[in-house]
Amino acid sequence: MKKYLAELIGTFVLVIGGCGSAVIAGDRIGFAGISVAFGLTVLVMVYAIGRISGCHINPAITIAMLVAGKIKSKDAAFYIIFQCVGAIIAAAVLLAIANGLPGYSLDSNGLGQNGYGADYSGYSLAACFLFEAVFTAIFLFVVFGSTHKAAPAGFAGISIGLALTLIHLVGIPITGTSVNPARSLGPAVFVGGDALSHLWLFIVAPVVGAIVAAIVWKAVFEKE
Repeated sequence: MKKYLAELIGTFVLVIGGCGSAVIAGDRIGFAGISVAFGLTVLVMVYAIGRISGCHINPAITIAMLVAGKIKSKDAAFYIIFQCVGAIIAAAVLLAIANGLPGYSLDSNGLGQNGYGADYSGYSLAACFLFEAVFTAIFLFVVFGSTHKAAPAGFAGISIGLALTLIHLVGIPITGTSVNPARSLGPAVFVGGDALSHLWLFIVAPVVGAIVAAIVWKAVFEKE
């Protein structure tokens, strides 16, 4: 239970910190600032809960670890459940904070939700799917490499956090950047509409990318 609660808290921090930077301070810090905020949330949570749960805080990472044989199926299932719950709670708290500002509108300002197409970024469905799948695979490659037993100890949080920052710098104009189904689920539950109808992409594409990364890493880079 400690591991599961750690995943809930970690995902909560990721969503309220990352999406919160977009909703509360986005007009002041811009895409670069939002990207750094997402990277920082992962960096600090790796050191806060990494020793407890491994700090997945992302169903795509959990599924990749399951495919790579680094986590049991029971733990993987509960990790994903608690990650999603943490993301939804974070989105609810963020909405309550945002509503404290006169003039805030959920319909107009949103909660940092992801999307695609003409009504969101202008990028096509295919382009957005490709981005989410490829960059999730890249992210998992960094995670596997940074947490490998031969990697320098104590530096995983830095490389993983910087990797997520890089991914957001590229992806915010495309999809708002997900690479994390729980991160997309939380805001979509409250925003509804296109955020919910587009949610499937931010579940399927990251999972596809994560599975590909796990298979490649296990077959090529961990093969004796």
